[in-house]
Amino acid sequence: MADSTLLDAKGAISPVRRQLTLPAWLALICIIAFSVLLWAGAVISKNAPPVPDIVRSPNQEILVTQANIQSGQEIYLSRGGQDIGSIWGHGSYLAPDWTADVLHRWGLATAGILYNNNPSFSQKDLEALPAPERASLQARVSEQFKTNRYSPETQELLLTDAQSQGLKEVFKDYHELLAKGSAIHSIPSGWFKDDSQIHDVTAFFAWTSWAASANRPNAPFSYTANWPHDDLIGNQPPAQFLIWSIVSVIILIAGMGIFLFIYLKEDDDEVLPVPARPAVRIPTPSQKVTSLFFGVAMALFLVQIMMGMFTAHYAVEGEGFYGIPLNLYLPYAATRTWHLQLAIFWIATCWLAAGLYFAPRFSGYEPKGQALGNSILLGALTVVVVGSLIGSWSAVQGLFSVKNSFLWGHQGYEYIELGRVWQILLIVAMIFWLWLLYRGFKPALQKEKSPTGLSHFFLYSAITIPLFYSVGLMYTNHTPLSIAEYWRWWVIHLWVEGFFEVFATVVIAYLCSELGFLRRSSALRATYLTTLLYLGSGVIGTLHHLYFSGTPSFIAAIGSVFSALEVVPLTLIGFEILKTLKLSKEAEGFYRWPLRFFIATCIWNLIGAGVFGFLINPPIVLYYSQGINTTPIHAHAALFGVYGCLAIALMLFALREFVPDDAWDDRWIKFAFWAINIGLVMMLIFGLIPNGFYQLAQSVEYGTWYARSAEVIGSPWMRWTVWLRIPGDIVFALGTVSMFIFTMKAIFAIFQFPVKTYPHKEFQPIEK
Repeated sequence: MADSTLLDAKGAISPVRRQLTLPAWLALICIIAFSVLLWAGAVISKNAPPVPDIVRSPNQEILVTQANIQSGQEIYLSRGGQDIGSIWGHGSYLAPDWTADVLHRWGLATAGILYNNNPSFSQKDLEALPAPERASLQARVSEQFKTNRYSPETQELLLTDAQSQGLKEVFKDYHELLAKGSAIHSIPSGWFKDDSQIHDVTAFFAWTSWAASANRPNAPFSYTANWPHDDLIGNQPPAQFLIWSIVSVIILIAGMGIFLFIYLKEDDDEVLPVPARPAVRIPTPSQKVTSLFFGVAMALFLVQIMMGMFTAHYAVEGEGFYGIPLNLYLPYAATRTWHLQLAIFWIATCWLAAGLYFAPRFSGYEPKGQALGNSILLGALTVVVVGSLIGSWSAVQGLFSVKNSFLWGHQGYEYIELGRVWQILLIVAMIFWLWLLYRGFKPALQKEKSPTGLSHFFLYSAITIPLFYSVGLMYTNHTPLSIAEYWRWWVIHLWVEGFFEVFATVVIAYLCSELGFLRRSSALRATYLTTLLYLGSGVIGTLHHLYFSGTPSFIAAIGSVFSALEVVPLTLIGFEILKTLKLSKEAEGFYRWPLRFFIATCIWNLIGAGVFGFLINPPIVLYYSQGINTTPIHAHAALFGVYGCLAIALMLFALREFVPDDAWDDRWIKFAFWAINIGLVMMLIFGLIPNGFYQLAQSVEYGTWYARSAEVIGSPWMRWTVWLRIPGDIVFALGTVSMFIFTMKAIFAIFQFPVKTYPHKEFQPIEK
């Protein structure tokens, strides 16, 4: 580094001194945060809802066995699982939440037995009772369900006579539902044909409902913290949820205030002169191959948008697509699975490709055979993507056995649907990617003497990508639900929302320092500070996804407080970029659209992860919004708005470096930028927000079961808000097409270049 002193002229600690201490702080934060998260996992495992060996009636009739429950879980997951309905609020939102639906049906049947020995007792019958009589009956039903009659000594669950008769009524109702399906919920006819499978799947649903209603030992609420909301059962939010929700808001405001105070208090860093047009080098063979990754990513993006349209349309035409019986060939569970998996695939492809591109870009060196290695990786990823998509479709269609579905078809858990074999192959491909990145980046590591410098940080962040995706191997299709959910959110939250963000931040900071947007010391400091914020809040903040997953109540306390701070991180580099752009208009002209997509990332982070994330963070809000269409508001604004825009920004940074000027057509990108962002805004304002908040009102007023019922799902308001999504969807899709066309043109132009390997004269790294 040019500045090697520890104190500056004013006697303050210099940037170098701060750089020496920030790695230690980061290591300490990681040790503490992961220790807390692992400790929480151990406590969750110890306190997970028990699965009884036997469920008996008072006359000793065996109603359900542990084998039934275990088999039902595996069968349910093998046929699409969380992509057709949800359990404990995790999953899709068109079919019922099976926990809430079974629990309410069971409660009504039990109420009928208690009231007039009629298990066919309906919600209308309940509402027709005089208020005092209804309140008395609900109190009796609540006592039946809230009392925990599980014996840890015998590992048996004893139901009351009314509960036992009510459960038999549920089995009868669900035999018809699971066999004949439901058009309004887009459940296909013949989803399950085997009576024993229907019985076991219903037994699994019933167990999740028991865990959601029976009070934990020595606690005034159930194993799922009284979720779902249901007055009949006596499920109301625990009082502490309101307290921790207030605390989380205070923490957010305080965190933002402290961050802004510290950031704005810093002296402005000197910005080095930036050339009007940075040197564009002849692409290396490996970089040419890398451009193909971007083409594949944009093709996957197009297919993902198409699957999203099919999935949304099922909400108004549960058995088809404008009269075409699409459900026979591409059912809802398949389109939703593909929509989610393709989102992960194309975004991750862009990030992996960016790493392969920037390795020789930053090191100035092209290893021998790197292009071949990149080509092999692209082929391997293509096999995994295509194989996993075919496998998941086959599983949803019932073409696999339960065991083979887990291995080759559908694991059943949202966002990690691909079969275990494909998952392992993807991990192997990412390890191969890491090796390719390392061999291309090795010279930069050798030049950098400090193991805590920016080049080494780039490598460390890359290592976490295969490492944390591998956590998805910690559970199987028969792992207890609470434990499986714990590990699943490690992948979704820590891999996607944590370490991929860290990797992208390091790449952009490194590039900005290479181009002179930021001094090397400033880029390194900003990277460490941003990562501290990511991991300091995000690692423990993972727990905010687990409030109602059969976890102890302290999970809500810890998760709500730390997740409130997750709004802060991406703003740091965003501030640096915005500040630099004011001083470097020439460079902004050259990198205009990559930088604008990155700035869009920062804005969507505030809106999608910040504003709409608060539909997930505070426990009292999530108690009512879990498992309904408020979650897709956050998911669309955050998953695409933050991670999608970030992936496109990285792609455009790479392409801008060596696409010839005559092939770089800003018009396609400009249209794509505005159409994608405006389309997403329209989608939210006219469709997802009114849809989700209407359902939220029903959840608060009547209960989760009603918010997911046919009456609400098929209501005119819900159907109209789905139709109102169409203009935004079309605008967004046109932007995607424009980005695809631009990318294809850019790739074609790149392959017109002559080939040259590093080092060569055209490469002139900017002095720091």
